[in-house]
Amino acid sequence: MAEAEEKHNSCGTICLKYLLFIFNLLFWLAGGAVMAVGIWTLVDKSDYISLLSSSTYMIAAFILIGAGAVVMFTGILGCCATIREQRALLLVFCVLLLIIFLLEITAGILAFFYYQELNAELRADLKERMVENYQQPGQEHITRAIDRLQQDLKCCGSNNSADWRDGAWIQTPGADRRLVPDSCCKTPTDHCGLRDHPSNIYKVEGGCISKLEEFILQHLLILGSVGLGIAFIQIVGMIFTCCLYRSLKEEIY
Repeated sequence: MAEAEEKHNSCGTICLKYLLFIFNLLFWLAGGAVMAVGIWTLVDKSDYISLLSSSTYMIAAFILIGAGAVVMFTGILGCCATIREQRALLLVFCVLLLIIFLLEITAGILAFFYYQELNAELRADLKERMVENYQQPGQEHITRAIDRLQQDLKCCGSNNSADWRDGAWIQTPGADRRLVPDSCCKTPTDHCGLRDHPSNIYKVEGGCISKLEEFILQHLLILGSVGLGIAFIQIVGMIFTCCLYRSLKEEIY
């Protein structure tokens, strides 16, 4: 009877080891994905970030990269703990999972409050940055960011195309009588900004502010969904870890 029970426990431990190993593999891959998203945000969307007065979005990207690296390390640690069947390592692994889980909840709450302040931040700063810094000396990165923003998001001006009438560049001879930058045009060509008719330029209700706000919201929703998915995996992993921890006998030193 005792032998059958011991065999049953042994089979249960082996099953838990395989389940935990699969979990750690998925967790490691998830960490790599989170890290890749953070790097992509910094590299591919760096122009957009330069238009925001607050550094919160950039900090969030760095947090993603750091969190991804920690998750990948934790996944490797979990694999080592599972293979070597060391209770001490399993305990450290479980504590790290709990810490990462709490950090994810904190980051989610911060992202929610940041989005609430985002609209006010964009309305306060985006128009000023666009009309005062476009095509100005030493502001080449802002000019490039504005051109890309208007083309990628298919918008013109912070609130609408009329905002460009107050632009510092539009009122100079360098604008060559343009009413809006060429990047406002549906089909950008040299001097296409001479006409601001809806058939020629993007006329979007709410302008680039609403488009950029929508863009950031979509990314926050994606990141939030990924975070919830990883959090669910972590809960499962903590349950498996606790079960394996209890099934293993105390190590003999």
